[in-house]
Amino acid sequence: MKTILHVSKYYYPDLGGIETLVKSMAEGLTEYRNIVVCFATDGQTRVETIGSVIVHRVKVNFSLMNQDVAFGYLNEMKWLMNEYKPHYVHVHCPNPFVYPIVLKTIQPETKLILHWHSDIISKGLMYMFVKPIEKSILKRADLILATSPNYVHHSSPINRYKDKIRIVQNGVITSDFDFRKGDRGRIEKVKKKYGHKKLVLFVGRHIPYKGIDLLIEAEKYIKNDCRIIISGTGPLTAHLKSVSKSPRVIFTGRLTADELRCHAHAADVFAFPSNTKAEAFGIALAEAMYCRCVPVVFHLEGSGVNWVSAKDVTGMEVPLRDVQAFAAAVDKLLDDEELRAKMAEASHERVKEMFTDEIAVAKMREIYHEL
Repeated sequence: MKTILHVSKYYYPDLGGIETLVKSMAEGLTEYRNIVVCFATDGQTRVETIGSVIVHRVKVNFSLMNQDVAFGYLNEMKWLMNEYKPHYVHVHCPNPFVYPIVLKTIQPETKLILHWHSDIISKGLMYMFVKPIEKSILKRADLILATSPNYVHHSSPINRYKDKIRIVQNGVITSDFDFRKGDRGRIEKVKKKYGHKKLVLFVGRHIPYKGIDLLIEAEKYIKNDCRIIISGTGPLTAHLKSVSKSPRVIFTGRLTADELRCHAHAADVFAFPSNTKAEAFGIALAEAMYCRCVPVVFHLEGSGVNWVSAKDVTGMEVPLRDVQAFAAAVDKLLDDEELRAKMAEASHERVKEMFTDEIAVAKMREIYHEL
């Protein structure tokens, strides 16, 4: 049995778009032995088996500019390479700390796949040190996977390697969002909790590029009597709460899987105000669309966001950082039930046809076979 070594920042039960994708790949490619190496978020180096996937978690010693650093990573990678002799090393990017370690430990005959989820957006002093290593691993890669055609853009370092780029879109684990027994009652409780008002939902980490501050600013211009539900947590949570003065804006904290699913089905509009190319795809966007929650997004040049949601078909798209236009788009959807229903169904169908985990895994299977 051939082995795939998945190199990811984190892995389930840590949640996020990349973590969801890696889990679906590792669990879906059953004809391979799947090993994951990632950072341990609880400070404990350990090995565990989750389902059929062997997961090596490496203790983080410190973080520098949002990049985890683990002193034990090099030895762990050496051991993994010697023990399993993987046929494929599949690195989920960006994760510049691991690039030199992969280059040092990978065997010449091992196929290297870079899954390019996002460029390194900050081009400050630190990037001057990272850029040569990034260039080296891009040159060594046998294949580079972009999550959307939009991301193969002149502004991205992968653009010069078009001859070895393939598009593999991220996939929603649809079974996580299909209706379950008791959901009708749970959804009704969600609606009752917010006074049966129209609901605008945000889901995501509270970090700068998610644009939650822009959503809070846009709320001032939304005319409908609605509630803006902001789920999730992050380093900006306290600040966002301090600048949000409206009783219409409600912070829920992190929702459970059941709560997330029922909130997505209960909400009318999905607010997705991400404002930089760091939002390369938007798995939360696709999940909401699958639940027929109609999105409002900004136009992000070179991002897959505007590929996931088709302008004026599955949702509304407005100029970047134009909070008044964002508010107007929310109002248009809340005012026009017929338009909202039409876009809701189009959203659901687009995800079913293009962005499911089954589709993503099938594409990866083809790619591995080709390699």
